[in-house]
Amino acid sequence: MEYKSDFLIIGSGIAGLAFALKVAKFGSVVLITKKEAMDTNTNRAQGGIASVFGKDDSFGLHIRDTFASGDGLCNRDVVEMVVKDGPDRIRELLEFGVKFNIGDSDRSKKDEQNFDLGREGGHSQNRIVHAHDMTGREVESVLLDQVKNNEKITLLENHVAIDLIIFSTRIKKGPVISTRDDYCCGAYVLDNETGRVKTFSSKITLLATGGAGKVYLYTSNPDIATGDGIAMGFRAGATVANLEFVQFHPTCLYHPEAKNFLISEAVRGEGGRLVDCAGRSFMEDYDPQKELACRDVVARAIDSELKKSGDDYVLLDISHKDADFVKTRFPNLYERCLTYGIDMTTEPIPVVPAAHYMCGGVVADLSGRTDIGRLYAVGEAACTGLHGANRLASNSLLEALVYSDKASKQAVKDLGTIDFNTVPDLPLWDETGTTPSDEGITVSQNWDEIRQFMWNYVGIVRSDKRLARASRRIELIRKEIHEYYWDFKITSNLIELRNIATVAELIIKCAMQRKESRGLHYNIEYPKRNDEEWLKDSVLKRPYTA
Repeated sequence: MEYKSDFLIIGSGIAGLAFALKVAKFGSVVLITKKEAMDTNTNRAQGGIASVFGKDDSFGLHIRDTFASGDGLCNRDVVEMVVKDGPDRIRELLEFGVKFNIGDSDRSKKDEQNFDLGREGGHSQNRIVHAHDMTGREVESVLLDQVKNNEKITLLENHVAIDLIIFSTRIKKGPVISTRDDYCCGAYVLDNETGRVKTFSSKITLLATGGAGKVYLYTSNPDIATGDGIAMGFRAGATVANLEFVQFHPTCLYHPEAKNFLISEAVRGEGGRLVDCAGRSFMEDYDPQKELACRDVVARAIDSELKKSGDDYVLLDISHKDADFVKTRFPNLYERCLTYGIDMTTEPIPVVPAAHYMCGGVVADLSGRTDIGRLYAVGEAACTGLHGANRLASNSLLEALVYSDKASKQAVKDLGTIDFNTVPDLPLWDETGTTPSDEGITVSQNWDEIRQFMWNYVGIVRSDKRLARASRRIELIRKEIHEYYWDFKITSNLIELRNIATVAELIIKCAMQRKESRGLHYNIEYPKRNDEEWLKDSVLKRPYTA
């Protein structure tokens, strides 16, 4: 059966929801999400949204901080657009009903100038607009309520996108034409509740699938973060870039029962100190900004300390601050740590780095358009040029808001030029010759192996030898997955395995290209930045269907 809509949105984080609400005024919208709608990276974002509201702050300072964090690779036009558009997008969230923290000076005043602005690593001013330590959850819940109450939007949970449907490869017979003349017609999607594969036809398709943290053994991301949009976009022929720049958040809770639990950077912003297990402060040995250095610096510092000491973790200590302040500023963190037997008001928190954010992705222009017609990408699945080689803290939700706004305006313009009659009925999913899988162990074994060698060989610190080992392993595994994929009926686990294998290969290829150390990519054989040869993006384009 074929489902038709003006807009097909894949992903229910802040980018997908905000886009849906804006384009719903102009056409029918189908929004699919692979699990429950709240199961997103947005929902786990603790810190906040970086935007200029402080009396001592300025767009120029925010732009400067973004460039400093991006280590030379940020696109100036993009940075200026996103930073300058930020305040308007925050005001828009206020109109939707999002409740941000108000400063202590006068909590009865709800105007924007009285935001309680926090500071995080890499920022020269307090500019983090937040809702306690649960900003993502607040924004996600408010936008999701709006989406659920909009009769023009059909929200389908437990629907897993398999592949994009591209005119040249799925409809037209003959050789693949260039993506300049090609366009996206929709997607094949697995209904995880019925096991049926549905065909979704759309005039405009948006990739808003989030990140790829599950490519790594240790991650702050939810289980759904398997790089689906990046993998689907690449298979469809879209250009991807800068996938070697994987941000490892310095401080995830180290506890045998804790899974993917992030300790917000805002803890360091409020005076939290990093110490080793002997109680020695060490960040001053690595950067003058100490705990408020950029994430790549802090993550490498912790990695270095752990390698020297042989310990499994370092400690993040904010117990010197007033207990009532800690409980009020970090209510969610305080309660969650208590469930693991840790009272952060009286003792330090054991932490380790973990894969957190993908700075690269499907290349998108200033309006969120990819180089495949009618296909847009926003949020963590996209590479816009904002983050460069290292994302500045709390610029992620900001980027998603700004780009969903820009993309929605361009998509509405494009919509008026498209007629469904220009696209014939799409072919339905073909399961001919496939059988139910009886080798689930193959999926789980390959999944575990990819995540393990990506952590060991393509992690915080890399080398040519480690990358070569990873490249050999992923080539063999991808061949196994390719054979398995076409022999058995599709499942959500198989879709995700195929995607993390594709993204792992892309990360490795980008990392092998870059013969220098810059931002989040650190290779011990090229320890210095090389602007003469590598002041450029790492670009991959491979028009094939795998």
